[in-house]
Amino acid sequence: MKTQAESNGIVTLTGEGEKLVKDSPLYNEGLRPTTRAEHSWTAYNFASLWVGMSICLPTYAMAAGLISLGMNWWQAIITIILGNVIVLIPILLNSHAGTKFGIPYPVFARLWFGSKGAHIPAVARGLIGAGWFGINCWFGGAAIDTLLMSMTGWEHVPGHLWIAFFAFWLLNAWIAYRGPETIKKMEAWAAPILIIMSLALLVWALTKAGGWGPMLSAPSKFTSSGEFLKVFFPALTGAIAFWATMALNIPDFCRYAKSQKAQIIGQSSSLPTTMGGFSFIGVAVASATVVIYGEAIWDPAAVLAKFSPFAIFLGTIGIILATLTTNVAANIVAPARAVENLAPRKLTYEHGAIIASVVSLLMQPWYILENFGNYIFLWLGTYGALLGPIDGIAIADYWLVRKRRIHLTELYKTNGIYSYKTGYNTRALWAMAIGIVIPFVCKYVPALSIIWDNAWTVGLLISLAIYTWMMRNDSTIMSVKDYEKVTARGGESKAS
Repeated sequence: MKTQAESNGIVTLTGEGEKLVKDSPLYNEGLRPTTRAEHSWTAYNFASLWVGMSICLPTYAMAAGLISLGMNWWQAIITIILGNVIVLIPILLNSHAGTKFGIPYPVFARLWFGSKGAHIPAVARGLIGAGWFGINCWFGGAAIDTLLMSMTGWEHVPGHLWIAFFAFWLLNAWIAYRGPETIKKMEAWAAPILIIMSLALLVWALTKAGGWGPMLSAPSKFTSSGEFLKVFFPALTGAIAFWATMALNIPDFCRYAKSQKAQIIGQSSSLPTTMGGFSFIGVAVASATVVIYGEAIWDPAAVLAKFSPFAIFLGTIGIILATLTTNVAANIVAPARAVENLAPRKLTYEHGAIIASVVSLLMQPWYILENFGNYIFLWLGTYGALLGPIDGIAIADYWLVRKRRIHLTELYKTNGIYSYKTGYNTRALWAMAIGIVIPFVCKYVPALSIIWDNAWTVGLLISLAIYTWMMRNDSTIMSVKDYEKVTARGGESKAS
């Protein structure tokens, strides 16, 4: 029986396929495969998504923070661009699965971890997304607090920073609750505005510092290659880890792609360029603060406080836009889907968005942002070591083990082939554990510390190799003949 149809590289359920799984406890409206009509996102939609997500305060803070750690402007930019080119590879590899089969990340994870085991990578990604959600809300709340202090007697209100933070957190939570289509519409019009405001900030820095020369003349503080590399490798891992979260749950967005070409062009043209460009603005402004104020200021709210009230007002509008477009797209969809996947028949995306927003407070973003060391070494470095192995398993399973052949209806059956024997794929658990433990142990062995400094990359490669070897003869792998038995060619799916 043909349970799925493939047309122009996109696979959807047939009417017969939907009947088989629509009553399954693993199936609901948010987790089902998309219909052909829902594959509507163009290259522009993906480009605007990444512009909106990349132009954000954490990007600025990361770039400016590398200056405060001792890099000069071009060392910082090269580090960030290189990190984003590297992470673009797993993003595009995992995007292919979301585009071809129209499945969200938690369902994709069932393929490699099992119907129950999928909760492990989904919740891991969700917790990190919730942490980022809180970090962005803290940045935005601090900017609003700065604005109010510049215009009124707001600084005399007890707990004024916390009030601004919680108000902005509520705004973010409300927009996130509205769902992915609201995100798509918001990104489309916000992206051009953010580009203009970013360029305006660069012009200010250029003018105030007296030109490119004084602004970018600050030398590197490192006196040897060894000193530089001690900071470069963990900083590179931080730059990679910055979007390692999206490398996992990018199927949540690419399941709506019009074609593989649309998502590849849209993402490849926008991620490295926007991150590089906005990082340059962060680096330039931080370098300018050295010239203007005698110190590198990496906190954008602290820079904003130096401006006139009107400039602070415009800057705050830009910060609110930048935070919203990043937060609701990059940081809430994955946690919301992870929560929804815990009980598909009882929980919805909306429930997940609310729960994830609350969890973001438990992650204590104010502590993570207490100093830059916490931000890039503790936060980015640690979760990069966790997500790298999961990225490796996802890529290995789809590209090397299954060779892009998936039986869609089996992903929604509690006793399907992707449930394995107990609901858990123990091979994935072992590959993940080994990929995490080896870099973590090396953290405490001085001679091997470089492995920890590159934990995301090392963990990804270790888990990818181990998982591929362990799964080489697994019974869940579909042959070309098996795939053709359930897949109608050139046909349309059920009515959309």
